[in-house]
Formats: sequence, structure tokens, C-alpha cells
Amino acid sequence: MKNFTDNPKTLGEFPIGARLLIRTKKDWRVAVVSQFYKEKATLIVCSPNGRTYRLRRLLEMEIIFDGEIPILKSDLEEDWRENFSKYDFRW
Repeated sequence: MKNFTDNPKTLGEFPIGARLLIRTKKDWRVAVVSQFYKEKATLIVCSPNGRTYRLRRLLEMEIIFDGEIPILKSDLEEDWRENFSKYDFRW
């Protein structure tokens, strides 16, 4: 893992605990970097029903920024605000 800079360009430059947006099969969700292992990072992703699951992504994956919000670059050309996951609003 490289040192965290003001504007990290890849997933490998993020510190453990950093939050970012990630595109899943259905929508955009919040994820947290939980660990690094060889050439992959493990992300913990929050699901709308209150559970979490893990994904592994390559350290070289590009990070883009929407203002101050880090986003794991996706092949889809959609605005994350239009399809952001709706979480449990009871709380």
C-alpha cells in the first residue's frame, strides 16, 4: 500500500477505513476499504437491507472524484445520484 495523498488515483493508495462509492450489479453503494492482500483490496459493501458483504478489487483500479466524493471507476456511464441505493430510513 502506498502513502495516502490528497487525491489518490488508485484503490491501492487509499488507507484502510476509507469510504468510497462502488457500482454493484443493480445500483451504487457505499463501501469501506477493509484490508489489502497482495494485489487486491477487500471492500466491505453496505446493502439496503442492513447487511454487509465483501468484494475484492485490484489495487490498480482507478478512483475518480465527484467533488470530495471518491468513486471506484465503473464502465457504465451513469450518474451515481440517479441510481444510489436506498437504505433503511427507519433510523
